Amino acid sequence: MPVLPASPPESRRDWVLRHLRERIASGDLAAGDRLVERDLSAAYGISRGPVREAIMVLEQEGLVVSHPYRGAVVVDISQEEIAEILVPVRTVIEKVAFRSAARAQDPALLDALDRTVAAMERAADPLDARRLADLDLEFHEAVIAAASHTQSLQIWRLIQPRVRAYFVRDAPHHEDPHAVVEQHRDLLAALRSADPDRAERAVEEHIAVYLQP
Repeated sequence: MPVLPASPPESRRDWVLRHLRERIASGDLAAGDRLVERDLSAAYGISRGPVREAIMVLEQEGLVVSHPYRGAVVVDISQEEIAEILVPVRTVIEKVAFRSAARAQDPALLDALDRTVAAMERAADPLDARRLADLDLEFHEAVIAAASHTQSLQIWRLIQPRVRAYFVRDAPHHEDPHAVVEQHRDLLAALRSADPDRAERAVEEHIAVYLQP
């Protein structure tokens, strides 16, 4: 476990938060594992305050849950949750956002998405699961943000950490990571078509892929 560098590029809390998120997403911290402030602060070589704050954020993000007498425990991401919560919420938010983006035809957004897809191609070969997951989320968040629906963006950012954890967990099992890239090329083509119905169908079908166990 790495010790906090002398001059981290972020706050101590954010450094610990980022590292714990990665450990949860990768499975290094599995469902049911306890996050003990005392042990983590000793392992990272920092005081317990930033560790406590990081755990609180993880709880807000739904990655851990606190129990009386047990402290914080890593939460599982089940296929049931994906099917019954994450996929339906994403679908409602993104169908509206993709329709809006298809109508708007904002050159800046479309060019940014094109750059993101190109970066995804580089992350797919050789596979960098974390980078691919981050770019996947970047693509979708850019479309959602462009719709300027504040509450939709807030809800998306609330579920995003669990969506990312699922992406990172799932990415190494893709038979061909380039298929993920091609899916986003198809989404971008649907957006460029200026056909809101096509864009809506494309993102709905894309998200439905995650219903597959």
